[in-house]
Amino acid sequence: MYEFKPVIEKLKNIISEEKRGLRVFDKDVAKALDIPQATFATMKKRNSIPFKEILAFCAMKKLSINWLFFDQAIDMLAVETEKYFQVRYFSDIRASAGGGAEIFNENYEILSIDRTIMNNILPSKSKEIEAINVDGDSMEPTLQDGSIVFIDRNQTNINKDGIYIASTTAGLFIKRIRQRADGMIELISDNKAYSPETMLAEEIQIVGRVIGNIESL
Repeated sequence: MYEFKPVIEKLKNIISEEKRGLRVFDKDVAKALDIPQATFATMKKRNSIPFKEILAFCAMKKLSINWLFFDQAIDMLAVETEKYFQVRYFSDIRASAGGGAEIFNENYEILSIDRTIMNNILPSKSKEIEAINVDGDSMEPTLQDGSIVFIDRNQTNINKDGIYIASTTAGLFIKRIRQRADGMIELISDNKAYSPETMLAEEIQIVGRVIGNIESL
């Protein structure tokens, strides 16, 4: 069983460095994780660890979550790689929930995450999970602007209900996708203020299906 209190102390040390050595309290950790102070106090008392919020914090600060929980440096992970799940995080890529966005590139970092933690976040068993950011509000309330989304690159069949990342001639989109009877493809927003967009089938390539997300700090 994981212990929350030692993790909190490490988070305090990280925050303290940013505050130039000033004393850091539980309320500062709660604020950094975007958790209400009263909720944080209850979680600490019950040893209930907010994995999603901590993962978002580590991604933003470019920290190893394995170091945070296990004091393991990245080079130590090679000894027992089967215990860890690696996610390619494209921190510079933002899939647009509104207009077009950039396509995938080679600029990514590896998030090495304990499988037990990952299983609390993602239901998928795929080994090809990647993470990018959401840009825009057209998928609200399901996905917020700035959220990190996890993509299963093996799931490209749009006949399965869900949210997909689509690479198009206009850029990268994150939408619900439906193929009409006439062969045209509709990109559908969850925010009803946005009308569906229609494209030819040859103008769109499905990158993968969104299988999880964490909200931005």
